[in-house]
Order: sequence, then structure tokens, then C-alpha cells
Amino acid sequence: MGKIFDLRRKATILVLAFITFSSNLSSQTKVIAIPEDRQIFNNYIEYIKPWRSESKDVILEKTATYFLGKPYMSHTLDYSDFEFLTVNLREFDCFTYVETVIALTLTVKTEEPDFDTFIDKLQLIRYRGNEILGYQSRLHYTTDWMFDNSKKGILENLSEEIGGEKDDKVINFMSEHRSSYNQIKSDDNIFNEIVKVENQINSREGFYYLPKEKIAITEPLIPHMSVVGFTTNIEGLDVTHAGFAFRNDGKLKFIHASSVINEIIIDEQTLSDYCIGRKSCTGVIIAKVL
Repeated sequence: MGKIFDLRRKATILVLAFITFSSNLSSQTKVIAIPEDRQIFNNYIEYIKPWRSESKDVILEKTATYFLGKPYMSHTLDYSDFEFLTVNLREFDCFTYVETVIALTLTVKTEEPDFDTFIDKLQLIRYRGNEILGYQSRLHYTTDWMFDNSKKGILENLSEEIGGEKDDKVINFMSEHRSSYNQIKSDDNIFNEIVKVENQINSREGFYYLPKEKIAITEPLIPHMSVVGFTTNIEGLDVTHAGFAFRNDGKLKFIHASSVINEIIIDEQTLSDYCIGRKSCTGVIIAKVL
């Protein structure tokens, strides 16, 4: 039954992809979105109006909490064999949640916070160099996503300056697990492009992260609503999960799309306890939204 549902959903989204466009004539971005997404966006814009003149951190927090209770859904960007800009404000995986919250916040800070502006901001955040040039142009690895968005002036990676250590592991999980990715398992051209991306990441000679044993003592230096990437000891992979640091009741917790609870939550555990309680978690990468 689940497979039938997924197939029907995929077919529906493919149809929508061909009929939904940005009205920005300069880009003609093909967008996967349904009327409900636009309605949620409009509702959000009404909700956020009282805070539009507030600081970016306040808007980030109000935006992140607006989606509390929304359902978790894995692989929300991979229902199509074609690469379109997917807008889904109904359900999230951990990373589309982070991207959506940032994109909405950037939209609110513009003079005309409309749906097309949101689309432009989401594309800017999600794709290397702000260009949709196939599956390989999406920023799949979190460290690459942070690197690209730092160049765009959207993020500032704080991991080194708050006492982080360097991990020079080789990043090649996607190419080493080719059969797990529909887009590359039978397409040599896309596969080779992914290998090029991995080689480019590895040419940076590693990334800085805050080891999990240091999170508790370094907690005062981690900004509220900064992006948190949970680093891993899984070979070839940099990060397995993401969310936002969230100060609540005097404790540093985090807000995220939880695959365990199956919805957006402010986690009951502190950031430190969550990471220490997972054997595969080595620490966190911290990036401030600019």
C-alpha cells in the first residue's frame, strides 16, 4: 500500500512540475508546488507581520516555531527523476526544514515578501551558485552547503572560532553508495558529476566541528537559532542530521524535524546530551545565519 501511495504521489508531483512556474520571467524556474503551499505561505506572512521589523534572530525563531507539529517526511526532494525546485510547506525532512526557515526569514526581510521572492531565496540557498543544473547542482553534503552559503553571505561558519577541531576525512558517501540514489545509480553522467563535487569538497582538506565532549562547556558561544549540523563517524559522510540551536528554559536545546517523533519539535534533550547519546555522532558544526 505504501508503494502504491508513493507512486501516485510521484505521478502527481510530476504533473504539477510542468504546470507550476515562478512568475519571475528572468529565471522561469520550474517549481514543484501545490496551492496548499501558497496558502500556507500566505498564512505565514500574516502571522509574521508583527515581527517584520524585529532582528533576524527573532524572525528565525518565530518562523521555526510556526512549523512546530508539522509532519516529518523523508526524501521530500526526490520524488521526481527531474531536478525542479521543490516547495513543500506541508511536511519536511530535517534539511528542507532548515532551508525553508532560512528562506522564509530572508523573504520577510525584503521589501516585497511574496511567494516568488520566497522561491528565489529557496533556490539561492539550495543550489550551488544559485543555478539549477541537474541533480548534481543541489548541495547534497552539509559541509558543501555551508561552504557555498558562506560564499553567498547567508551563513558564517563559527565552528573553528568557538574551539572546533579539524576533521580531514574523505567525503565520498554518495559515490560509494551509488545504488542508494535513484538519480545516480543508472546515470553515469550524473554519477561522474557527483564524483567531481566530492573531489572539490575534498580539495578543501577537511572541515571544522565541535567534538561532542566540548559542546556543554562551549554552549555559551553557540548562538540561539544558529544552524547545527550533527557530524558523524560514518565513513565518507560529513553530517547525518540538522536543525537550529534553541535556547529554552536556560538550556541549549535544538529545534528540528525529528524522524523519531515524526514531526517538528523542540527536542527535550539538550544539544550536548542528544549528541553524546548517539554513538555515530562525533560533534556539531555551528553556522550563524547572517
